[in-house]
Amino acid sequence: MPTIVSIKNLCKTYSSGHQALKSINLDIEEGEIIALLGPNGAGKTTLISAICGIIKTTSGSVTVNGYDTVKQYRKSRGLIGLVPQELTLGAFEKVQSTLAFSRGLFGKKPNPEHIEQLLKDLSLWDKRDSVLMMLSGGMKRRVLIGKALAHEPRVLFLDEPTAGVDVELRKDMWKLVSKLRDSGVTIILTTHYIEEAEEIADRVGVINNGELLLVEDKTDLMNKLGSKQLNIELRAPVTEIPQSLSDYNLELSENGTHLTYTYDVKSNRTGITSLLQALNNAGLQLKDLHTSQSSLEEIFVNLVNNDQAQ
Repeated sequence: MPTIVSIKNLCKTYSSGHQALKSINLDIEEGEIIALLGPNGAGKTTLISAICGIIKTTSGSVTVNGYDTVKQYRKSRGLIGLVPQELTLGAFEKVQSTLAFSRGLFGKKPNPEHIEQLLKDLSLWDKRDSVLMMLSGGMKRRVLIGKALAHEPRVLFLDEPTAGVDVELRKDMWKLVSKLRDSGVTIILTTHYIEEAEEIADRVGVINNGELLLVEDKTDLMNKLGSKQLNIELRAPVTEIPQSLSDYNLELSENGTHLTYTYDVKSNRTGITSLLQALNNAGLQLKDLHTSQSSLEEIFVNLVNNDQAQ
């Protein structure tokens, strides 16, 4: 797929000397969903703000569909929809007119059918004539999403879109994200809900201390950095691991009924066959076996912790 967002050597240093972004390089393909993960203060929101032209960067460049976000701001910004973290809405406007007004701000002709469909997709149709100040926090979040989509952007940024909202909205949100991706919209999201990134993202980027530590295909990342564990349930508990099994770095559960063997998914030989033979030779009888793989959350935590330790 062609690249729609291209970020080259992007840096942001504030007057205080704090480096919020350190030479970020990233190409985002049209129609993909990329999740940006990182702890608070990592630089996620700063990166989104830089791409959208909200803040002035120190150096580097960003293009959206070939348009420079500084030199061709109007053209590039017209291709972007942004859902910010904060609930930035007026008090007395009505829901439907707010979306229609946002569309007009980008020079788009009125399209009542598009606005109506958006409101229905976001479960806001029955609230279309409600005044914004009377809505709940979750409903206001839905309106923000509708505003970002009103002008039919090709790139949608979602900055912590489901933080602090109800489960129902979260489910509606991801249904809409999948529908948008199917229509060709490129989606970049930041989230603290790593299970959501694991569920819907095509690629995952990890940011910490203003640096992009990696960007990988989600499946490849989990295969390359993840580990698998073989969980062994014994028929009878043991008080300690036999000396003959010391080479396998097994972990014994507190009640003595389970052994855990961790192995590298990239290795040509997992060692499982020889382990099972060694268990038999040691006189341990097995009741059950099952495997599990490290989650995206565990990989993320390990990456950030390793970065901070350097």
